[in-house]
Amino acid sequence: MSTIISIHSYRGGTGKSNSTANLAALLACEGYRVAIVDTDIQSPGIHVLFGFDEERIRLSLNDYLWGKCAIADAAYDVTPTLGERAKPGSQLFLVPSSVKLMDISRIIRDRYDVELLHLGFQELIQALQLDYLLLDTHPGLNEETLLSLTLSDIVLLVLRPDQQDFQGTAVTVDVANRLQVPHVLLLLNKVLPHYDFEDLRQKVIATYDTPVAGIIPLSEDVIDLASNGIFSLKYPEHPLSQIYLQISQQLMQL
Repeated sequence: MSTIISIHSYRGGTGKSNSTANLAALLACEGYRVAIVDTDIQSPGIHVLFGFDEERIRLSLNDYLWGKCAIADAAYDVTPTLGERAKPGSQLFLVPSSVKLMDISRIIRDRYDVELLHLGFQELIQALQLDYLLLDTHPGLNEETLLSLTLSDIVLLVLRPDQQDFQGTAVTVDVANRLQVPHVLLLLNKVLPHYDFEDLRQKVIATYDTPVAGIIPLSEDVIDLASNGIFSLKYPEHPLSQIYLQISQQLMQL
C-alpha cells in the first residue's frame, strides 16, 4: 500500500520544492521506494536539486500528458544522490516537468487532461512499486492542485510567517478539510531565528486547528547552497537537517 503526499503552498517562494526534495530523500534513505513528481508544470524547478538541466531531461511529465510515453518512462532513478546513507531497498525516482520554453508555453496555452494525472500517479505507483509518492504542486489553488489534494493521503502545507501566506493557507486548509484529506500538516519555513518558535507553533495550531509538523528557521547555509544539491544529504548533522528528519519520521508514522 503506497502513500501519496502532496507538498503544497498557497504562494510561491516558500521553499516547497526544497522541502519536497529533502523529505523524499530522507524517506528513501530509510529503505523505502520513493518517487517525486514535479506537477508544478508552469514553473518547474525541483530537478535542479538533483543536478538536472534541460539537456539531461529527455522525457518529462509533459511527454506523458501529451501521450508520447508512459509516465514510468519519464521517471529517472536518482538513488545515487542518497549516497552512503541509503539503506538496503532504498530507491528514489524523479519525474520532472519540462523546462523548455515551448513546452511550458504549450501547457499554459493548450492545457491538458487533468484526469491523466490521476491515472499517471497510479501507473507510476504500480510500475515502480512505490511506498511513497510525493507531489511537488503548483502554488495556489487550481484544477491540478485540487486533484492532487483529493488523491493525497497526506497534505503538507508550507508557509512563511507572513500575513499573505497565513490568509492563503487558511483557504487551503479549509479546502483540504472539505475534500476529506486524511492528514493535513503545516510546515513553517524561513522563520527568523529571533522568533519564539514555541509561541509561533501554538498560535498557528490555534489559528488553523491543524498540527504543525515542524518549524524551519531562515538559514544562510541553505541560501549559500543555492539549490546545488539536497541540504539534508550534504549536511546531515546540521540542525535544519535534523528538523527535516523529524518531519520525515512523522510522515512515516501516519
